[in-house]
Amino acid sequence: MDPCYHIADADRLLSPSLVVFRELVERNIDHMIAIAGGVARLRPHCKTHKLREVVRMQLDRGITRQKAATIAEAEMLAQTGCRDVLLAYNLVGPNLARAAEFLRRYPEVQFAATADDPEQVTALGAAVRATGRTMELLLDLNPGRDRTGLPPGEPARRLYQRIAKTPGLSPGGFHIYDGQQHQRDLDDRRRAVTDAWEPILALRDQLLREGLPVPRLVCGGTPTFPVYAAMHNSGIELSPGTCLFHDAGYGDKFPDLSGFTPAALVLTRVVSRPTPRRVTFDCGTKSVASDPPLGQRLVFPDIPDGVQVLHNEEHLVVETEDAARWRVGDWTLAIPRHICPTTALHRTVYVVAEGRCQGEWEVVARDRRLSL
Repeated sequence: MDPCYHIADADRLLSPSLVVFRELVERNIDHMIAIAGGVARLRPHCKTHKLREVVRMQLDRGITRQKAATIAEAEMLAQTGCRDVLLAYNLVGPNLARAAEFLRRYPEVQFAATADDPEQVTALGAAVRATGRTMELLLDLNPGRDRTGLPPGEPARRLYQRIAKTPGLSPGGFHIYDGQQHQRDLDDRRRAVTDAWEPILALRDQLLREGLPVPRLVCGGTPTFPVYAAMHNSGIELSPGTCLFHDAGYGDKFPDLSGFTPAALVLTRVVSRPTPRRVTFDCGTKSVASDPPLGQRLVFPDIPDGVQVLHNEEHLVVETEDAARWRVGDWTLAIPRHICPTTALHRTVYVVAEGRCQGEWEVVARDRRLSL
């Protein structure tokens, strides 16, 4: 195990648990700022960590804008002192009233959301108008992800015009998430982003000629972060998220992100040695994201030849030729392949600094509701 993951007092930590290494998080934040060329264009996504303490680290470095996926995350950001919050999610149902209540509850926060549907725009405008405030709404553009958003074109233009004409709302620009861009080679990724970028700029320029403001283009996630960071179009805001904790998935897929270090690892213990070649750990699917395929949900640096053959709610079984070295009760650390949903499985995380546990942080925004 890398010395940066040394924990002198690991014997007193419960398992399975998520351990956040504070110095590594700080290093990742600083590397993010370096790629961005400063803090001015950064709007990091908090979905990965959901932690007030990580938000404060960024505020201390001058990062004042944040992006969220849930109203609970947005409220956590507001309560932590963030004064510019984009809820990058299309609001429907009771969330319309919750967004209006957010405006009432946090008048000091510049709060915005996204939309891709005319009826959604009308309903949100009515809910916001009742508060006496105005809320920015970003057009959710689809750059080929086909998850949400409208492709650049005439329907997107008409919807942006509708936002501009809806009382209670003001046009806040575009939200562009291209999570489908997973090319391993950075040049291939750059070409793919550029191909989708030209129609977006054409739409923006058309709206500007019509006299409508397009103040920001909130672009991408961690994989395309270096691509957009190298662009100099006005209004670009960069919204990486996973890189703050990093994980084994991004580490394997994107060599150009090697400057980031996994900073949140699962501490797990051996609970059984059922066969001469098998070691059973206590990090089941209730502590590790199970959206990666079976056998690929964790990386065990201390078991390089290990094959994960069984993963249930409370158990993970690893086969290894080196099984004899493991005794019941031994602990080790494993790197999640997908850290974002792994974080959400833990109510608290241990924080380690200078090689020792410094306490626990509450994963405040793992819940769907805080007070709203």
